[in-house]
Amino acid sequence: MRTQSRKMFLTVMVFVAFMSVSLLGQSDDYAQGGGDPPGRVARLGFISGGVSFQASGEDQWNQALSNYPLTTGDRIYTDRDGRAEVETGNIAVRLSSDTDVSTTNLSDQLVQLGLAQGTLRVRAYDILSGNSVEIDTPNAALTLLRPGSYRVETYPDDNTTLVTVNSGDLEISGNGLSQVVHSGQSVKLSGSDEVQLDWLSAPGSDDFDRWCGDRDRRYLSSDSRQYVGSYVPGYSDLDDYGRWEPADEYGEVWYPSSVPVGWAPYRYGRWAWVEPWGWTWVEEEPWGFAPFHYGRWALIGTRWGWVPGPVVVGIRPIYAPALVAFVGGPDANVQVWFPLGPRDPFFPWYHHSDGYLRQVNVTNVRVVNIVNVINVRNVNNIHYAYQRVAPTAVSTAAFRGSRPVSREIVRVDVNQIARERVIPHPDIQPDVQAVHAGLPQTHPRVEQTRPRIESRTPVVNGNRNLPPQNNDRGGVQDRGRTNDVAHNPPANGQNPPAADNRRTFPGRDNPSPANNRDENDNRNAAGGPPPNNNNVGAVGNNRDENRGRNATGGPPPNNNSVQGSNGNENRGRNVSGGPPQERRPLVTKAPPPPQNPPFAQRQPTLQEHPGRPLEPQQVDNIRRGQPAGQMHDREFPPHRDASPPPSRGPAPPPKQDNRGKDRQHN
Repeated sequence: MRTQSRKMFLTVMVFVAFMSVSLLGQSDDYAQGGGDPPGRVARLGFISGGVSFQASGEDQWNQALSNYPLTTGDRIYTDRDGRAEVETGNIAVRLSSDTDVSTTNLSDQLVQLGLAQGTLRVRAYDILSGNSVEIDTPNAALTLLRPGSYRVETYPDDNTTLVTVNSGDLEISGNGLSQVVHSGQSVKLSGSDEVQLDWLSAPGSDDFDRWCGDRDRRYLSSDSRQYVGSYVPGYSDLDDYGRWEPADEYGEVWYPSSVPVGWAPYRYGRWAWVEPWGWTWVEEEPWGFAPFHYGRWALIGTRWGWVPGPVVVGIRPIYAPALVAFVGGPDANVQVWFPLGPRDPFFPWYHHSDGYLRQVNVTNVRVVNIVNVINVRNVNNIHYAYQRVAPTAVSTAAFRGSRPVSREIVRVDVNQIARERVIPHPDIQPDVQAVHAGLPQTHPRVEQTRPRIESRTPVVNGNRNLPPQNNDRGGVQDRGRTNDVAHNPPANGQNPPAADNRRTFPGRDNPSPANNRDENDNRNAAGGPPPNNNNVGAVGNNRDENRGRNATGGPPPNNNSVQGSNGNENRGRNVSGGPPQERRPLVTKAPPPPQNPPFAQRQPTLQEHPGRPLEPQQVDNIRRGQPAGQMHDREFPPHRDASPPPSRGPAPPPKQDNRGKDRQHN
């Protein structure tokens, strides 16, 4: 045992040394315009009821798929009976029903969410130094200042956002507003051009809160956390589907408890096309996200076990779309792949720098006597552990169409596969089915058009933002409103009682017209019809047939728009039944990255190098309406035909300094 502990200690020390070099290399690559894909990804881990997904750059909605990796620009909508959970390991985002959320930005430093309507809870178990979590709403941008539990509700019909900080601290930024909300406090935000803030009494819990609490306890009590770390999405699912056992060579190994006869890694799932990684494995196993995108699989005796990467505090392992290698099949109509073993290097089939190549290998391998992947020149020098042990093959049509692999497996001669050459990626051009993971199209009751995003800087030193009042929160100027004692922040850190003429949080302990789920939805406090304020509905989340109607049951007032939260067929359409009106833009603090160009615009260029994702400069050119231009990266292993790819446009200008710039895919 002492020898094993010493070996593990040396492993971690070597890992830290590798990471130091890797991080320095990554900084240099970014300075030289490396454009690495993010190491962070979000997992769509829980789905209940109707949940729809819209890929970045696309306008088609599809049925959501559990374990699907979400990245920048993706969008999720939960229907009336829907709930969903999106998590990055250390951050969990839970969606209640009738909720429209976009992953505006998922980078290594920022998790940025766009909440167009509905209710979500964000639980930040930990926030790494230099990282930020932002929630953008139509009223203001919300930035989490420390780990904690936060609830945000947005009602576009009423142009209102309700925020509760159960624990932690949160900063609100909007036009003329900069305010910190502390643990135990609740606020209502109204307007967007001129944001108004009202302090509310802290609401009680509802069913959604209690469900989120149960999910939190599942994460925090997970035994797998000690072996995997808190930054790997899906670690909590390992507890229910397997067990940890020590192995002499690998340390703690996780074994799935119930798998079919003949089970092997990367055999039960489908291939989907997910930018910027390209071909991505989406597993069927409910526990499969962590074991198929991090670490390595090992065949120990007669059992497959998962060997996670080393757990190092403050270092997040790098997500990989699939830790496999591809080989040329017996013929052109079959594609074959096999899992990488604990010492097998992973060579990404997408654009990356040398620093990224080091990190994606070292952070996912516990046994750190792996070959120096940067200096490998000949693939024949690599002995892959499972090329002839666990290959899986399907037809090209099944692969391209994102069909379930287990139903499409083609028998191959393992001896022949062992002699086949490893290739850099499948030479398979994705079609639109692969972009949508082969899932059926859906038509959720939400506007198809994505909400716009606007950056708005708060006025810090102007007359519209008062200095703090006997506390550390910062004031908000009273803009001449009368009979509104709740507009100013509370003194001595306490919340004031809710004003009689103010809505409280909907559907919670305090009864209010804001979200009553009966025939009186949309009535004001006195029971009369809602005021003619150009917005139908109290706060836009009513759940009955009279949604958006006035107190007498007649049609909505003539406000030119019954906006995207009404639960009837006219949702998002104007009174005359015309096309949807443009939704209010989301207010952001951090400028978001541009959306992906639609797949239809990228597809012609993809045909020039089938199976290879476009490089960052090619995507930028397409966004600008220009030809994509040449690919610059050198792939490993190289294609048999090593001739340069054809050009679709003028050659790029010569580089002034080539140091560090041409190190891609050595």
